Amino acid sequence: MARLQLALNVDDFDSSVEFYRKLFATEPLKIKPGYANFVIENPPLKLVLFQGDTGHSINHLGVEVDTAEEVSAAEQRLSEDGLETTGIDDTLCCYAQKTETWVNGPDGSRWEWYVKTGDAEGEENRVLSSNGHACCS
Repeated sequence: MARLQLALNVDDFDSSVEFYRKLFATEPLKIKPGYANFVIENPPLKLVLFQGDTGHSINHLGVEVDTAEEVSAAEQRLSEDGLETTGIDDTLCCYAQKTETWVNGPDGSRWEWYVKTGDAEGEENRVLSSNGHACCS
């Protein structure tokens, strides 16, 4: 199953976590300083909150899939359709290990197509493979 991901920048982190707990009747799957990750079953949504004002509320959007093969298939389809992707990277990002590709929309929106392959202790954005793009920073 694929699920849509919405990553938001929030000014008041604690109030935002409480609001989304109530809105979706779901506890965060992972909560770290300035970071909350909700896996919502209905509607199927991955909601990620980042503390800090960057001048806009959307940090990035994404599609979470089950396998690295689905990431590869999406990256190939996007490239064949003429969209410039980052290529596929294995990363440590947002307290997780991932296999991912990124593409920018015409309005500057950043989209991530990814599979989570493990947990990580840090929020640091580190590329483990060779393409060298920035994650969700």
